[in-house]
Amino acid sequence: MLHQERRKSDEEVQEKIEYHDGKVEEVLTDGRQIITFRNGTKKEISADKRMIMITFFNGDIKKIMPDQRVIYYYADAQTTHIAHPDGLEVLQFPNNQIEKHYPDGTHEIVFPDHTVKCLYSDGFKETFFPDGTVVKVKKNGDKIVEFSNGQREIHTVQFKRREYPDGTVKTMYCNGRQETKYSTGRVRIKDEEGNIILDKK
Repeated sequence: MLHQERRKSDEEVQEKIEYHDGKVEEVLTDGRQIITFRNGTKKEISADKRMIMITFFNGDIKKIMPDQRVIYYYADAQTTHIAHPDGLEVLQFPNNQIEKHYPDGTHEIVFPDHTVKCLYSDGFKETFFPDGTVVKVKKNGDKIVEFSNGQREIHTVQFKRREYPDGTVKTMYCNGRQETKYSTGRVRIKDEEGNIILDKK
């Protein structure tokens, strides 16, 4: 509190206008302008008029930056919303989650554990996990999981398939039938009961 009082005395008020509605306008010697409204909201305009900061009575803060970015801090939610002039919007949450909304409709979410989820405007979704796993989900619901060990999994309505780096492919169909194609050329098929119906070397 003392620091603020001392600072105020250093930045002397050059001009002060008090309005009937309770609004007070001050021009400081450094060129800044401070407008205080009756409800406690305060608007500060930089000397060069390129930056504006509004501190609302509820604790919210809005900054209009020289580069035209608008930064809004929601006090209750402890969330920051940054609107860039090119249309990009960034939300920062108190748990360190960050959401980016791009002008093309793409949404990117960075979770506190560094998992990144991308939602594209065409319905395609991609999730990048810290361990190197990538999950891709098409608009029709088909899912491809790429593991960091080189294995891939494909999930569709008809089947679930696992592909191994050595070329082996295991497929389980929705009717329960299983098919394994080994890199050696061997093919093994099991019926829905788990009985081997084909084992061709």
